[in-house]
Amino acid sequence: MNRSILHMDLDTFFVSCERLMDSKLAGKPVIIGGTSDRGVVSSCSYEARMFGVHSGMPIRMAKQLCPEGIYLRGTSGIYTKYSTLVTDIIRDTIPVFEKSSIDEFYIDLTGMDRFFGNVKLASELRKKIINESGLPISLGLSLNKTVSKIATGEAKPNNEIVVNAGVEKSFLAPLSVRKIPMVGEKTYKSLRDLGVKKIVTIQEMPVDILNGVFGKNGKEIWKKANGIDNSPVVPYSERKSMSVERTFDKDTTDDYLLKGVLMAMGEQLTYDLRKKNKLTACITVKLRYSDFQTFTKQAKIPYTAADHAIIPLILDLYKSLYTRRVRIRLIGIRFSHLVEGGHQINLFEDIKMLQLYQAMDKMKDRYGKKAVVKAAGIDVRTMRDFSSFKG
Repeated sequence: MNRSILHMDLDTFFVSCERLMDSKLAGKPVIIGGTSDRGVVSSCSYEARMFGVHSGMPIRMAKQLCPEGIYLRGTSGIYTKYSTLVTDIIRDTIPVFEKSSIDEFYIDLTGMDRFFGNVKLASELRKKIINESGLPISLGLSLNKTVSKIATGEAKPNNEIVVNAGVEKSFLAPLSVRKIPMVGEKTYKSLRDLGVKKIVTIQEMPVDILNGVFGKNGKEIWKKANGIDNSPVVPYSERKSMSVERTFDKDTTDDYLLKGVLMAMGEQLTYDLRKKNKLTACITVKLRYSDFQTFTKQAKIPYTAADHAIIPLILDLYKSLYTRRVRIRLIGIRFSHLVEGGHQINLFEDIKMLQLYQAMDKMKDRYGKKAVVKAAGIDVRTMRDFSSFKG
């Protein structure tokens, strides 16, 4: 029986989410990744790409290429919300799927052809996601993950491509070697130096030549170029940690600012824990100095999602970490050892504290995460300023 592997990728996911929140962004060159020159582009619209902007590019360079672009720092809560929505739609439809990133999925449809017709099933799932989320999404369907992923890239924006069994090599042949998933900038340059531009050239090369240049990766590149990939779809499981970081526009030694940012980040993460019905048992604080030396310290605690149990510990960890009078470039917090929260009554020390958090969370649900914050965090920017994204 031939395998049938579906790949789905939400198109310019962060930009698409922002456009759902603000329709005025439609058709505009939108760049996500921060507003300061020190940031990098996390995602950009197709309109911005026409100016030469791409993911991973310094914001400073993007502004030179596209000065009329709309630059947004990004909104982690919105992206998580829509990623979860799409994940739930897929989970309700498909028995086995892999979530490889916040906006990308592999789905194993092997054996389902006799019941539904895999092409029809894939197309209907895509339409369902578009209708229920409002987000554009593209798909590729083939015998394996590599060919399906490349097909999705060729299908974009907002379309679908099916590569039937037996035509994988001919489909891949005319494409640039840069389309091969494991070929990054360095490998691409090496291939170009060899005069290799199209996948067909790799298909016709003896694998020994590639092994001589790229070592053990040479064979993998050759196999992918020939549409050979037996890697399985790894069933999705919920993440075991959640984290947030902030890189400052200017390195700082302002203790009041640093503590305020940590408290605000801690509040946002504990709120997210409660919303997802999760508990954490391990807190990690991260500091990166202006000389790029990075230090972390963690502590284990009884399972909780309570601000009053977590935030004092965050501040204690920070105090024990910040031992050098050197400016801070980045701070971060990570919650790990996550488990389902069970009964909310068990999360907090007493019913009054539980009622307080329930009231605070209702306010945040209705008016946004900034609706209720500790006094020390009032002057600190919101969560959208803290996170750095990839996508």
